[in-house]
Amino acid sequence: MKALLKKIFKNKKISSDKDLKFLDLKNNKRVNKIFGAINNYNETSEIRYVGGCVRKILNDEKTDDIDLATNLTPNQVKQCLYKNQIKFFETGIEHGTITAVIDDQNFEITTLRKDVKTDGRHAVVEYTTNWKEDSLRRDFSINSIYSDLDGNLYDPNSGHKDLNVGIIKFIGDPETRIKEDYLRIIRYLRFYTEYSKIDHEINIIKIIKKNIEGLGKISKERQFNELKKILKLDNFLKLFKNKTSCELFSLIFPQLKNFEKLSKLSKPQEKILKNKNLNFVISFLVIDETDNSDYFVYKYNLPNELKDKINFLKNNSLNKDSTKIFNKKDLQKIFYYEGKSSTIDLIDFNLLYFKQSKKLSEYKTYFEKLDKPEFPIKAQLLINDYGLKEGRELGQKLKNLEMKWIENNFNLSKKDMEKVLSN
Repeated sequence: MKALLKKIFKNKKISSDKDLKFLDLKNNKRVNKIFGAINNYNETSEIRYVGGCVRKILNDEKTDDIDLATNLTPNQVKQCLYKNQIKFFETGIEHGTITAVIDDQNFEITTLRKDVKTDGRHAVVEYTTNWKEDSLRRDFSINSIYSDLDGNLYDPNSGHKDLNVGIIKFIGDPETRIKEDYLRIIRYLRFYTEYSKIDHEINIIKIIKKNIEGLGKISKERQFNELKKILKLDNFLKLFKNKTSCELFSLIFPQLKNFEKLSKLSKPQEKILKNKNLNFVISFLVIDETDNSDYFVYKYNLPNELKDKINFLKNNSLNKDSTKIFNKKDLQKIFYYEGKSSTIDLIDFNLLYFKQSKKLSEYKTYFEKLDKPEFPIKAQLLINDYGLKEGRELGQKLKNLEMKWIENNFNLSKKDMEKVLSN
């Protein structure tokens, strides 16, 4: 998308933004084909970019997802796509969304809607041709900005202005918007962390705290997906440096811990954390000296890969003497049996959880450069040269030799070998 950030245009609604960068997609055949198909349906048909893709481009961010809105009904959209030989599928049609597919890229095209009834989780909607009505059902002003193919904005809720000054503003009455979908509590915290340049509004925080129990109506899957989006932010550590954000985060996700540690990371520690993947970050947030992480795994039905990462880090650090992990022999065993990535994760976990250790940093450098060695002793050697027979004893001798080899920095002298075999 970076190649598309070329066109400079004048915002028709906010005339001061003369140097605003936006998408120049006129030469993009895929997007141009969709816009042409919809706009040529009749004299009043329109299609515009909307939501996150507009917000991100206005904020000079990279975006891979393109969401589109139109005043045509889903059936009319299907007619347009079919007529123009554009592949599509209808998995979101109950929400008014048709997904066009061109060259394996998906484009979600959603009919303008207005809410008729809400229950805190989902909304009953009606289709509309009114762009203002559609904007009023969206959560925050920064997500209600529309753009045509030329980059001309339709911004009925002044979202672009709010984005520039760093204000996360609900559209309409905040409490009403939250009660329509309680997930907006977590979304507020995500967008505040990502875009806000000012402190929280006291009234907004009061309303969120008043309605926090409404999150019980939201599935754990939806909540966890929002959590992942927060922790994927480039600046997610900003959350832990804001007292009010931390308080809200703790109310929403009471099993998340270590906020104070994350708020006081040194520059080297911050660098470590920013280079870790999402599974590591979540693990760091849920592991403490209690069974807290076990409950978190159960509560959110975590995938096996994440569950295994949490259990590995917990079982190899906090459940032991906190100094034990500094033993190089232990790390060598982990390196051999669990691999380089897991060993580095374990070292990094302890570099973050405990105070900085020069010794542990040296170990990290050592293991980063080390390739996993292959145990050189084979069963046939023991049979041929030492007269051992196949069976349990042979297996145990091999295991003992392997342990000695690991402890000796993956080396085993003939003298050490004979000593092990004689026991």
